[in-house]
Amino acid sequence: MGNRKYFGTDGIRGCLGEGAITPEFMLKLGWACGQVFKKSSGRNRVIIGKDTRISGYLFESALEAGLSAAGVDVRLLGPMPTPAVAYLTRTYRANAGIVISASHNPYQDNGIKFFSAQGMKLDDQVELEIESYLDKDLKVVAPDQLGKAKRIDDAVGRYVEFCKSTIPSVMSLDGMKIVLDCAHGATYQVAPYVFRELGAELVTIGVQPNGLNINKDVGSTSPAALIDKVLEEGADLGIAFDGDGDRVVMVDHKGELLDGDELIYIIAKNRKESGRLVGGVVGTLMTNYGAEMAFESLGVPFVRAGVGDRYVMEQLKQNNWQLGGEGSGHLICFDKATTGDGIVSALQVLIAMWNEEKTLHELKLTMKKLPQVLKNVRIRERMDPLSNNEIAAAVAAQEKRFNGSGRVLLRASGTEPLIRVMAEGDDEELVNSVVDELVSVVSTQIG
Repeated sequence: MGNRKYFGTDGIRGCLGEGAITPEFMLKLGWACGQVFKKSSGRNRVIIGKDTRISGYLFESALEAGLSAAGVDVRLLGPMPTPAVAYLTRTYRANAGIVISASHNPYQDNGIKFFSAQGMKLDDQVELEIESYLDKDLKVVAPDQLGKAKRIDDAVGRYVEFCKSTIPSVMSLDGMKIVLDCAHGATYQVAPYVFRELGAELVTIGVQPNGLNINKDVGSTSPAALIDKVLEEGADLGIAFDGDGDRVVMVDHKGELLDGDELIYIIAKNRKESGRLVGGVVGTLMTNYGAEMAFESLGVPFVRAGVGDRYVMEQLKQNNWQLGGEGSGHLICFDKATTGDGIVSALQVLIAMWNEEKTLHELKLTMKKLPQVLKNVRIRERMDPLSNNEIAAAVAAQEKRFNGSGRVLLRASGTEPLIRVMAEGDDEELVNSVVDELVSVVSTQIG
């Protein structure tokens, strides 16, 4: 893969006004995308959706201008979840979809993600081709060739119907009281419609975006508000999305949080027991060891990918499997959606509750998470910690102490000069001791 100058593992992201997160850059990016995407087919249409941060207006206008200058028509969705943009790109037969979002980050940040005509994340080669145009002069097409822009008015309704179609038509949520936390983000319109139309009694929080409050003290990254509300309302469960709607965490009626590892296990176990599981499950290097052991006892194959949904997706495609996810709540149900989808993933968990006639708390008890400790060590310069012989030997020695009932992981941060030292096992005291020993060795050797 060539070196990408602007694209990270999940599009382009940063603080408003810095680096690539400026109106000038977005104008040029829109034009560059137009050059690449209009070559890919006879169709000439790109869809743009965004989350609720205030800078979305700015970047939507800039991208629209750039695409029009390249001769590409634009369809504007307004605030919509990231997975909705992937879905609508496919159904509108567009050449590509663009999402303006910085996901779970605070409102000062923003970013851009892209989807192909198939609703998938872009290949590295396509990203590199877009970057090659960013270095060229922007040339506007002839006036009669300029792209036109239109708003799509029925986008919310279309996506609501899609979400509802991912569960059995005989299933309803009648009699269930659910607290929904939309993080003042992109799901604030869509999610309440979906769960209400399926019959749930709803209590909502995080549904009043003002451009500045996305993810602030609400949503999947701050679940305390949801926990409090579930207990206060005596609800059956709570569901929290992140700012762009591709992650979900849930809370049971006792106020206990379920993360992505627990949710993907519940979905996989139910599918296995009802004969609907295809292949195995993809986790990441950070997936709790308790999940791995639980999958093993179920007889479900389990593999770990690198951290990041694009790596989970690569493994799913390679193995022809359907389920994968991360502890953060970014879950992929590949038979239902082409990308992580918080609403669809939550519905798959509700299918398990409905099928098994059990509460979320009862389903939670079927997997025991192991104590996990993670500490960061700041180092002089970024490097692979295991390339140091002393560190590699220390890791091997500490792993032996677990005797098969735990694991150790050292990995370099992708964004900062940090080594993340993580251990997990069924003995919390031992886990803490292992992490402390390794932190000491890493600090001495390369700190």
